[in-house]
Amino acid sequence: MMQRVQVAGVGMVPFSTPSRSEPYDVLAADAVRNALRDAGIGIDQVQQAYAGYVYGDSTSGQRALYSVGMTGIPVVNVNNNCSTGSSALWLARQAVASGAADCVLAFGFEQMERGALAMKWPDRPSPFVDFMAVAHQHNGPSEAPFAAQLFGGAGAAYAERYGTDPATFAMISVKARAHAKNNPFAVFRDAVTVERVLESPQIFGPLTRLQCCPPTCGAAAAIITSEDFARRHGLRTDVAITAQAMTTDTPDTFDDLPKLVGYDMARRAADQVYEAAGVDPADIRVVELHDCFTANELLSYEALRLTPEGTAEKFIRDGDNTYGGRVVTNPSGGLLSKGHPLGATGLAQCAELTWQLRGQADARQVDGVTVALQHNIGLGGAAVVTLYEKVG
Repeated sequence: MMQRVQVAGVGMVPFSTPSRSEPYDVLAADAVRNALRDAGIGIDQVQQAYAGYVYGDSTSGQRALYSVGMTGIPVVNVNNNCSTGSSALWLARQAVASGAADCVLAFGFEQMERGALAMKWPDRPSPFVDFMAVAHQHNGPSEAPFAAQLFGGAGAAYAERYGTDPATFAMISVKARAHAKNNPFAVFRDAVTVERVLESPQIFGPLTRLQCCPPTCGAAAAIITSEDFARRHGLRTDVAITAQAMTTDTPDTFDDLPKLVGYDMARRAADQVYEAAGVDPADIRVVELHDCFTANELLSYEALRLTPEGTAEKFIRDGDNTYGGRVVTNPSGGLLSKGHPLGATGLAQCAELTWQLRGQADARQVDGVTVALQHNIGLGGAAVVTLYEKVG
């Protein structure tokens, strides 16, 4: 019998640029302590832990957790590219839902280097070789960072198909900064204008520098429990994970550029979640989605069925993606402004949506939130979509 899964506690640390960051183990330990404190339990009550990170040696998760407490529990290190944090959360939820454990820690962290993402192992086949072959077939070779080529190419393909104004993409960055100004955990909190975004250096396709998420250091964590464990220990039972799905690529991924960056993965995961939870996309009032580039936020509106295909530009220009509109997207400021420490991102999204459902998001609070949607992708590929519900 599958058990109801609760988010008993969440925690994170302020994200920062690499030049201002503490070491990864300090970041992670602080985030874990914050989550334990929020839940009201000690590390000795945690039965399993899943540690998410992309850049680091094996067993970095143990290194980070041991300073909190060496309790002898299983610690599993998780790497699923940019969806690593949500993959750790997915494993934690599965462990609790299946009855294998009653109290599980999912945490993620990253100590990143300055500059754009680059391949770390040039002496062996890249997991992106087929992706880049399709990108180069459409757009030719480029010296731009590989992720910008993929997402910028997808944005250009969408714009060509629907006649999207470059300013529409820039408006997403403006919105991200406007939301981030109210988030003490965010890296970039200063306002920008559409003109400034468009005048920043061109990267690839419609993307300029201010439309690309920054390399970021940070950590976040969540305590996942069964409802029975939470009640027996007097923990919170007001936020539950109602449905969750993880998908990977199919042969269709390589049919066009939007699919290449996870459009179909996200669509399939979202559809599974909506069906399992009995929730209509129109019921969603707040979502933390994977805005690694403005192009991907625009595509994700449609992939997650927040607006019909071909209508993302109207959705943005009508203000339906922010406060006063239909669904507030990335109240945290998202990856574009909050930052994107790869292993931490999915768990930071979890923290933000938990605070929203509890009514603890302060100036970022979205009115009347009863369900919240999370979307986190990693190319190569994995998409994790999670639906949270306010209980009671």
